[in-house]
Amino acid sequence: MHSRGPWRVRSTSTRYDNPWIRVEHHEVITPGQREGVYGVVHFKNYAIGVIPLEDDGTTWIVGQYRYPLEEYSWEIPEGGGPLDVPPLVSAERELREEVGLVAKHWDLILEMDLSNSVSDERALIYVARGLERVGDPEPDHNEELALERLPFQALYEQVLAGEHKDSLTVAGVLKLGSLLERGALRAV
Repeated sequence: MHSRGPWRVRSTSTRYDNPWIRVEHHEVITPGQREGVYGVVHFKNYAIGVIPLEDDGTTWIVGQYRYPLEEYSWEIPEGGGPLDVPPLVSAERELREEVGLVAKHWDLILEMDLSNSVSDERALIYVARGLERVGDPEPDHNEELALERLPFQALYEQVLAGEHKDSLTVAGVLKLGSLLERGALRAV
């Protein structure tokens, strides 16, 4: 038996494992000293989000069908970044693959835990500026993407109105909107 904070773990077993996640079943003694179980989803990638911010104040969002939700979603460019690769390298790859852009200036504006009651997935959201088109988007083989360019302010208002539900999009856009309103984003 070992401890995880106030929890005591009697046993751990892997119930599912693929290249992206591992699901573990833990037999535990709770902080209240009762026997229980805890399921933990271990993510093998960072969740990486990028808000490309053009010099004219516009941005890009990506539309795609989200299989688990069975619905279409418009989001900031985002994807997974292997834990053994610097997150900025993964952010650069996502921007190039999904939008066909590279950026001269990058700012990490937000780190967050996406669902810390059941998973260890960590998200990092960047703002990319000094953008240059390097070609057409080249999405992964399992993605069918659409692109839309719109004023960042319009996206910010859409998020405030509840028109976007994707967590990286909502959190990233709200954070960037706040930084811009306060003049707190470093100049490039």
